[in-house]
Amino acid sequence: MMSGTPILVLREGSERETGRSAVNNNIAAARAIADAVKSTLGPRGMDKMLVDSMGDITITNDGVTILKEIDVEHPAAKMLVEVAKTQDQQCGDGTTTAVVLAGELLKRAESLIEQNIHPTVITRGFSLAREEAERLLKKEIGTPVKATDDEVLSQVAHTAMGSKGVYGARGELARLVVKAVKTIAEERGGHTVADISLIQVEKKQGGGIADTELIEGIILDKERGHPRMPSEVKDAKIALLNSALEIKKTEFESKINIKSPGQIQNFLDQEDRSFRDMADAVKNAGANVVICQKGIDDVVLHYLARAGIYAVKQVKESDLQKLSRATGGKIVTGVKELSGKDLGHAGKVAQRKVGDSDMTFITGCTGAKSVSVLIRGGTEHVTQEVERSLNDALKVVSSVLEDGVICAGGGATEMELAVRLRKFAPTVGGREQLAVEAFAQALEVIPWALAENGGYDAINTLIQLRQAHEGSVGSKNVGINFLDGGKPADMIHQKVVEPLRVKSQALSSASEVASMVLRIDDVIASRKSSGGGGGMPPGGHSH
Repeated sequence: MMSGTPILVLREGSERETGRSAVNNNIAAARAIADAVKSTLGPRGMDKMLVDSMGDITITNDGVTILKEIDVEHPAAKMLVEVAKTQDQQCGDGTTTAVVLAGELLKRAESLIEQNIHPTVITRGFSLAREEAERLLKKEIGTPVKATDDEVLSQVAHTAMGSKGVYGARGELARLVVKAVKTIAEERGGHTVADISLIQVEKKQGGGIADTELIEGIILDKERGHPRMPSEVKDAKIALLNSALEIKKTEFESKINIKSPGQIQNFLDQEDRSFRDMADAVKNAGANVVICQKGIDDVVLHYLARAGIYAVKQVKESDLQKLSRATGGKIVTGVKELSGKDLGHAGKVAQRKVGDSDMTFITGCTGAKSVSVLIRGGTEHVTQEVERSLNDALKVVSSVLEDGVICAGGGATEMELAVRLRKFAPTVGGREQLAVEAFAQALEVIPWALAENGGYDAINTLIQLRQAHEGSVGSKNVGINFLDGGKPADMIHQKVVEPLRVKSQALSSASEVASMVLRIDDVIASRKSSGGGGGMPPGGHSH
């Protein structure tokens, strides 16, 4: 107000929330997201059925899948969805843990704010607690593991799939995952690198989960281009093309004036000769298999079939690149440039019937750095959940191969960190120590949720765990044993293990997003446009 005249800084219709109410609102929204996925945590977690606007159904208890599917409006809640996505990209597993932890950190921070402790002090305390937790994880809590220890790698995959819908077939799938990751792992500059994008995953309905198989080679969800082509080619010499074996349409309109029937025949003969030349170029290069990213004309397919060449068209670019790595072939742009040295080699290329469709299997590649997993399952929903489980397992096994450190699961690591951070808090001094204690309390939400979802008394379980961790010296791996009524047990002996990367990424993501939400004290939402479509959600700008 100046001399009684109101000054409008924001556009009419804008909403603004400041101070304590803005912080409380943001915390409430973030906690709602955490509560939505809390019941899916652990091997006894429940599933969610998500129905989208088209009526398509997804049944899963994978944290990131749930959060991607639900339509989140509140900006603070969206930040928690981003935490899950980051966790999934970095580690594959631990998405629910990261989100639940972030929600609990904000809940503990809220009670500190009510005691008039400034959000900046809380975020500083959280930062100190996180740094100490990461130091403890790397130096004292983590257990080193060798890359050659297949048994431990299998246990890591087994644990990652424990909460998913593949419970019965976990053992077989875990062995398959370890074999796949070890096939594509390679040494680079003294470090092991396992790029799981080199593992191709195809899914087909039919059979059971136990029928899922590992193929040392590449599977293409394509059949041969012509029925007269051979259904199997041994000692395959493979041409990889990323241009079409067709006559290109001109970009400009053109007319051909034909004055006699003979000219029509010449025109058709010329077209036919072009097609034959394409097939001959493949044959002359010595190839007996052609994999083409674009289309192949029917006439070219006919000539290739006559030459006994197996051809597949409309193959994805990513599959073509995997084939190049597996067979040692070069991807060639024009068929005229194709020569013998560009060809890839495989022991066998064959068409096999899987379920109700034909697929091409390229196997027996020497020194192959690409493998494929063919997922089977009774229904589409089952194969989708198996695919999600396998992706998680592949990522966790690759991260253990790369980092060489594991931690105990079953809430053991979080409980040990909580006990250690409580002892660390008094050394911090000042009000920050209250935030460090709050961080320690928040970590206990993981064993609490695991116990609750397992149907056990969460308070009793937590007390027993705390006693175990504060008691004897070698108790850092004691967690909840679901096979023995939720009693405390050594998780390493129970073979419930997780990668260090999953734990440290969950800690850092959760504390960073909690700190970011706490520091927002002003939420300004622009007015939605009258066009009915745009506009910002409430909380469009934050300071």
